[in-house]
Amino acid sequence: MVETIPDSPELTGAVERSADPLAARNGLRQLFEAHPGLAEEAVAVPVLRDALVAISVASHSLLTGIVSDATALEPLRDPGALAVPRTCADHSVSLAIALTATDDAPAELRRWKRRQMVRIAARDLLGLADLRTVGAELADLAQSCLGAALEIAAPAVPMAVVAMGKLGGRELNYASDVDVLFVHDGSSTDAEHAARALLGVMTSPTADGIVFRTDADLRPEGRSGALSRSIDAFDAYWDRWAQTWELQALIKARPVAGDPSLGALFVERAESRVWPEVMDPDAVRDIRAMKSRTEEMLRLKGVQERELKRGRGGIRDIEFAVQLLQLVHGRHDPSIRSANTLEALEALAVAGYVPVADADRLDTAYEWLRLVEHRLQLQDEQQVHTLPADEGARTQLARVVGFRDSAGSSALEQFDSTHSSHQTVVRLIHEQLFFSPLLETLAGAGPLPLDAAEERLTAFGFRDLVRTRAALAELTAGFTRRSRVMQQLLPVILDWLSASPDPDLGLLQLRRLIEGPTRSAVLARQFRETPVAAERACRVLGSSRVLGLALHRQPDFLEVLADDEALTAERTREDLVDEALDTLDWREDEDGRRAGLRRFKRRHLLRIGARDVLGLAGVETTGRELAHLADAAVEAALRSLEPAVPFAVIGMGRLGGRELSYASDIDVLFVYDGDSPSAFDVAERVATRLMAAIGATTAEGQTFRIDADLRPEGKHGPLARSLDGYRAYYERWALPWEFQSLLRARPIAGDADVSARFMSLAEPHVYRSPLPVEFGARDPSHQGPRGEGADPDLRRPAVPPEARSRVALRRRVHGAASPAAARCRPPRGARRVDDGGARRPAARRVDRGRRRRRTPRGVPPLREGPQLPVPPHRHARRLPPDRLRRGRAPSPHARSHSPPSDLDARRVPEADATLAHRRRARLLRQGVTLRERGKRRLRPLAPEAMDLCHSARTPAGSEGLSAPYGGRSALRDGGRSSYLPTGCIACLIMGHRTWEDQHETSHT
Repeated sequence: MVETIPDSPELTGAVERSADPLAARNGLRQLFEAHPGLAEEAVAVPVLRDALVAISVASHSLLTGIVSDATALEPLRDPGALAVPRTCADHSVSLAIALTATDDAPAELRRWKRRQMVRIAARDLLGLADLRTVGAELADLAQSCLGAALEIAAPAVPMAVVAMGKLGGRELNYASDVDVLFVHDGSSTDAEHAARALLGVMTSPTADGIVFRTDADLRPEGRSGALSRSIDAFDAYWDRWAQTWELQALIKARPVAGDPSLGALFVERAESRVWPEVMDPDAVRDIRAMKSRTEEMLRLKGVQERELKRGRGGIRDIEFAVQLLQLVHGRHDPSIRSANTLEALEALAVAGYVPVADADRLDTAYEWLRLVEHRLQLQDEQQVHTLPADEGARTQLARVVGFRDSAGSSALEQFDSTHSSHQTVVRLIHEQLFFSPLLETLAGAGPLPLDAAEERLTAFGFRDLVRTRAALAELTAGFTRRSRVMQQLLPVILDWLSASPDPDLGLLQLRRLIEGPTRSAVLARQFRETPVAAERACRVLGSSRVLGLALHRQPDFLEVLADDEALTAERTREDLVDEALDTLDWREDEDGRRAGLRRFKRRHLLRIGARDVLGLAGVETTGRELAHLADAAVEAALRSLEPAVPFAVIGMGRLGGRELSYASDIDVLFVYDGDSPSAFDVAERVATRLMAAIGATTAEGQTFRIDADLRPEGKHGPLARSLDGYRAYYERWALPWEFQSLLRARPIAGDADVSARFMSLAEPHVYRSPLPVEFGARDPSHQGPRGEGADPDLRRPAVPPEARSRVALRRRVHGAASPAAARCRPPRGARRVDDGGARRPAARRVDRGRRRRRTPRGVPPLREGPQLPVPPHRHARRLPPDRLRRGRAPSPHARSHSPPSDLDARRVPEADATLAHRRRARLLRQGVTLRERGKRRLRPLAPEAMDLCHSARTPAGSEGLSAPYGGRSALRDGGRSSYLPTGCIACLIMGHRTWEDQHETSHT
């Protein structure tokens, strides 16, 4: 064979220094034989010589192209131009000149692309361009080719080409597919025809090869879908059918050809899907699941360690980690939305989402992996991502990459060691970033060993060191992913817990929260992904045992802790009512509805309590939301009962004032519209069932402690009362404190009309002008205002504390009538003061008011006539005659002691009331109140008094009627009962109405 390689020391040295001298000589021989004169030119131009040697060794496909087309050598003959990168604009100008001078535009496009590819590869192999520059130049080259191909296709409608994948990120490989989407405005048929024409120009093989492998499979519905769609069609698909990976791919969307306004509109619409206001938590799980499936496929094939792109520690590990962080944080931080992987990684490090050291190591590893991928693909311009299993092929790859044999190790050993090291680094950081973007930054100095953590327990504020060490050991034991995460998070967890009121409680509850392998893995990932949520969770766990138990039952709330908007937004009453109704609607049985209602309450109590503990809501907001939560629970429970009569619930106390606390009872009144016994029975059953639905304790706990004792007659009265019953009660029998409690009355559930009517009937009684004397207003004995501008209706009486105490007043009022009452001692620690006689007028006023309340309104004076004989009771103690007040007319301000009834048939006739008034005087001689163990009790009544009570209470012929005021048992079978109903005639006769309101009373 004739030697065609010149005998030149420079050329020979270049060949010997190459990765494969034999391959270099063979390549140069082919070139010099195909292009006479090239040998002398190579000897004279060093850049041309080195480029030809490098291409001969690294790329068989480019070598073949240069041999067949001498014009491919033109970019290598200008050293100055070869050293400078070309932009997309430069490529477009050069391509336009080339296409103008030919009649076969597609063929010339292929030849022009080949020349530019030789130029880019020479710059890469000679070290004149780094990886970023090479990827950007390849992407710009593909973009220019797409623009020219679209002009050749000549679409009849406005049309744009959108780059995806590596083309969109301007990080193209030598053999990458060019991923594109087509979007148009106008006829779909014309757009489809133009898209197919463009693909034909780009991918149809000829003698000159192809331009680029162009792939439109990322379009909606993949290969089964239309090649081109309108903007509205893309919108509809994204909103209804797009999968997570499709939205993830839109991160790299970039218009590269065609109508610029149409392309910009496409990207604008796509960004609203990629960066939504609220990210679906399932999207993160979908990304991880997809990555896991890919790795499993490679593991089954046995190429997981050799795969550069999708294998363990490969390119996809870096890309997926970066894209996941972009999806999570890019919604609120536009600075990290770059489509280029290395640019996005740098932005994440600058923003603090990735530790700077980790970002630098990932950057280095990514450039290494892409460099190896380029050298593999440059060989034959094929999509190769797997390292060769053959040792000889891997050795040549190692030398092409730049390694040479040394005394200590071969090129292959150096390559394998370097590659394995980069894989390990990528995998470790990938796992960290897939769990928490801010782990290293928040942890400060990185993972803290358990021994060092135990030494710092006291400094962190932990008191129970034994239990704390046990909890730490349990959290960090083993080699699971959860244990590794906890080991790395240990410093920050201890720091967060130390900021809570009770660090020991917080750590104990954290250990309970992570019980179980599934729960621990999920929570560990959430801690890594959202350190803000982890910090807040530690604060909540160390602040409240109740909230800790609620978080244990609802671990998904950790995701809410990371969302400031969702956590700080106050839920309205309407929103809570709708959610509570949705909770109960699909449950059919009563037990299921009760359990659902309690879970609903626990879920929102956790949210409200967390906001309160974290300082994201004030006291007023917390009380208001707790009241709204109670409103929603009562409204939903009442609707599920479907009352047959118009029924409403009125909130009282703190509930009515919208200032509920966590442990508050919810004070309520039940009101209905109806005047028949059946309506009363229905309302009473509804109220009873509603009390059980809200207040009964089940396996799910208790919704609220519900209290209806503010109703007329307190706990001994009926649960539900009609509007007319409330009106009559407030007009005749209500006490000042009952009107005072109505200041906070507020409708919370049930029939709106009934609620409005109740508020209307209560308002005149609450806001009176002027206030009655018995309310304590405008009394001459009151002091003046306590401060400038004080309301004169709120003056305080000038009475010493002892005179105002209950025991002192009882002694002064009842001491003369009852020696037992006079012997009652004041509370322990009370001091006697010399009031100068001021106490006595106050006591007289109280006594006068008490007597007025005991005197039945409208009862005529005692008349002369025969008296019923009443034998003395064996426990009776006679009272002085002057205490009987015989023959005295009732005061016009006196209140009747008998409460109103919802049924006219049950009201005591006037004649019976007169008879009762007469007999009251006699029965007072036989009964006396005693104090026993702090409770007020009545002495047993004489049998005649019991008979009198029944005869006066129950008119003839009223069999079957139940006690109208919620007595201990119903009055049935002619009114006979083993217990007396509260508020009955016997109570009126005995005159103990006032004390029954304050104390429990038992009748025997």
